[in-house]
Amino acid sequence: MADPLPALLAEIAACRHCADQLPQEPRPVLRAASRATILIAGQAPGRRAHASGVPWDDASGERLREWLGVDAQTFYNPECFAIVPMGFCFPGSGKSGDLPPLPACRERWHPRLLPLLPNLRFKLLIGEYAQAYYLPRRPPTLTATVEAWRDYFPAALPLPHPSPRNQLWLRRNPWFEAEVLPVLRQRVQQLLAV
Repeated sequence: MADPLPALLAEIAACRHCADQLPQEPRPVLRAASRATILIAGQAPGRRAHASGVPWDDASGERLREWLGVDAQTFYNPECFAIVPMGFCFPGSGKSGDLPPLPACRERWHPRLLPLLPNLRFKLLIGEYAQAYYLPRRPPTLTATVEAWRDYFPAALPLPHPSPRNQLWLRRNPWFEAEVLPVLRQRVQQLLAV
């Protein structure tokens, strides 16, 4: 039986459902393969990722790869990492960063896409939108959710956004780098070695 995932990814790539709500022409940015063991669920592609068509194609992606302890080649291998954000298109910029992802992708595509990724064993939930979707019973703030990471591990791990804009959060929460990142790297290496 043929893998239905490529056909669905082609359908997503052609999606124009939210064209009237986006600041630019729709360009869904995601990567996935049915053999992927790790899901990276973030918000939505930024301006640079929209331009290049490559997810996490910016300083945030560099920091995320550092957090994971992987090189770009491994990170962009869809058989290792499925990169499926809450919104697949760049939502535009606001006063303090990118606008929230439009909910249509999550509602329209996630219920069809996730069942076609049967080998997922670990979900990295980056930011409040991914955490709200995958962790409906969670503490009220991102910091409290990340502090409660042991409640979700080893199936999932809530993370702050790796944006350079989050320097203040990282300075205020040194436990994250000291406690969470070593465990994250070890889990990623275990799954990639399988």
